[in-house]
Amino acid sequence: MSKKVYCIASFEPKAGKEKALFRVLQALEADTLREDGCLQYKVTRHIPSPFAGGQSFPLVFNEIWADMASFEAHCQRSAISAFFEAHCVAPDGLVAKHNVCIYTDQPEDFDAPVFN
Repeated sequence: MSKKVYCIASFEPKAGKEKALFRVLQALEADTLREDGCLQYKVTRHIPSPFAGGQSFPLVFNEIWADMASFEAHCQRSAISAFFEAHCVAPDGLVAKHNVCIYTDQPEDFDAPVFN
């Protein structure tokens, strides 16, 4: 059974702050990719396409973690906590709104054998 955790962390920058926020988010990539359990950690920015008309915040991290413990350890790193405090919580931060969600690739009733 897969234990992978998929995270989509999206950010709406304050007016005129998209480029600055993108650079701040990019700066988190290198150290995060060194974390045990980090399989993918890439910040992306929305681009228009006539084939993808959905709504989204303009900046999105696409993350894959080996398991929940790896994801939770990442969330508790000082650099990640400092980012959220400085840019999502502080009134003078770069982020207007953010949304962090995690997902699994397993059906709710998956009954594969568990190997220890």
